[in-house]
Amino acid sequence: MSFSPLINNLISALRCLPGVGPKSAQRMVFHLLERDREAGKHLARALEEAVARIGHCQQCRTLCEDPICYLCNNMSRDHSILCVVETPADVMAIEHTGGYRGVYFVLMGHLSPLDGIGPEDLGLDLFRARLEQNEIKEVILATNPTVEGEATAHYLAQIVKGKGIQVTRIAHGVPFGGELEYIDGGTLARALIARAPV
Repeated sequence: MSFSPLINNLISALRCLPGVGPKSAQRMVFHLLERDREAGKHLARALEEAVARIGHCQQCRTLCEDPICYLCNNMSRDHSILCVVETPADVMAIEHTGGYRGVYFVLMGHLSPLDGIGPEDLGLDLFRARLEQNEIKEVILATNPTVEGEATAHYLAQIVKGKGIQVTRIAHGVPFGGELEYIDGGTLARALIARAPV
């Protein structure tokens, strides 16, 4: 069924979001137009302002509206420990644990030759510059446990080791509260390899 050009355009625009298919986009559009036009106006203003004002931190590359993000500016954090992640969402996930007090470097992706993403696309010139500052004592590689994430971690480990800095990888394996019979074989094998003394 075809709607008016403006409705079709709005449905199409919402489909750029991950996980939003044609039906979901259509439901969102009709909800905003039928029931909550003020929320639609607020959404439009917030999106326009965010797109105009949010850029990347000059030190860690996460998303922020200032030249240096609040985490990099926080002097109570341990600036000698650098955690490398793929996305700003990964920063948020680690921050929600409350267990990490170091700083970050955000790659904004991972190595993926099939998608045309090479080392030059991950801001590694800035990463190398951070390592040259002699402030970093440990680099924690927290890329995703995917083929691309593992390849990226391996590539970064070579860079870090070449600088004589300690490099570690986050552990992967059995999730807390998980039952062994429901864990996939790859995850269980990795957990066995990465076992630790008790």
